[in-house]
Amino acid sequence: MAPFETVLFEKTPDKVATITINRPEQLNAFTRTMCEEFRNLWRTLAEDEDVNAIVLRAAPGRAFSTGVDVWNGGNVLGSTQVWNQRDPGELLGPKQNLCWKPVIAAVHGLCGGGAFYWVNEADIVICSPEAEFFDPHVTYGMTAALEPIGLRWRIALPEVLRMALMGNDERIGAETARRISLVTEIVDLEKLWDRAHELAATIAAKPSAATQGTVRAIWESLEMTRNASLHTALKYCTIGNAVGTKEVSRESLMKQKKAYSVR
Repeated sequence: MAPFETVLFEKTPDKVATITINRPEQLNAFTRTMCEEFRNLWRTLAEDEDVNAIVLRAAPGRAFSTGVDVWNGGNVLGSTQVWNQRDPGELLGPKQNLCWKPVIAAVHGLCGGGAFYWVNEADIVICSPEAEFFDPHVTYGMTAALEPIGLRWRIALPEVLRMALMGNDERIGAETARRISLVTEIVDLEKLWDRAHELAATIAAKPSAATQGTVRAIWESLEMTRNASLHTALKYCTIGNAVGTKEVSRESLMKQKKAYSVR
C-alpha cells in the first residue's frame, strides 16, 4: 500500500489493521488529502483477506480529532459549485465506503465536530478517562446537521440535541459518554491502544464472513422498518453462514475449555 501523508497504517499477523490519524500538531484535524486517503484505505481494506478487523486511533496529543482543519484543510466538500459539493463523511466513514470489517475506535482527548464521522460509523468505541466529546458548530454560527444526524443512530435524541445546541459551552466527559452509550468502555490512556488491539484481535480470530455479515446486517437494518429488517435478516444468515461455518469446527470449539471475559 502506498505511503500516506496524513495517516499511519500497519497490519499485524493476527489480521488486525491499525489506522492512526497523524496530524497531532493540528489536533488531528482532517483535510481534503486525509479524506481521500481514508476513502482509499476503506476500499482497500474491504478487499484485503489478511485483515479481519480494524483499529482506528489518533496520534498522541490533546485531541483524537477536532474535525475539519479550518485553516489548512483545503476544500473538503470537493467542489466550489454548491450543487456538486459532497459530505466529507462519504469519504471518511467505513460504512459509507462499504467496508464491513469491524472497526474499533480508540478515542483520547478532544473529539469534536467532524471527528464524529469516524465515531458514528465505528462498531465499538472506547475512550480514555480524559476524553471529551462535543459539537462546536452552532457556537460558530453554523448549522449542526451532518454529524448529529449520524450520531442520532448511536445515542438518544435528547442527548444529540443537547450536544448540538450547547456547542462549545458543554462537553461530554468519559463517564457520561459511557452512560449514554456513546462509548462502551473507559480505559486508562496508557492502556487504550493495547485494549483496542485486544478487542480487534479477538474479533479478527473469528471467521470474517460471520463478522462482516453481522456488521452489515445490523447497520443496514437501521435503514428499514422492524418487520422489513427481520424479514431480510434471514438472507444475511443464509449467505454468510454458508461461508463462515466452513471456516470453523463447531465440535472442536464446544470441547474447548476457555476462560471467558465478563464485562
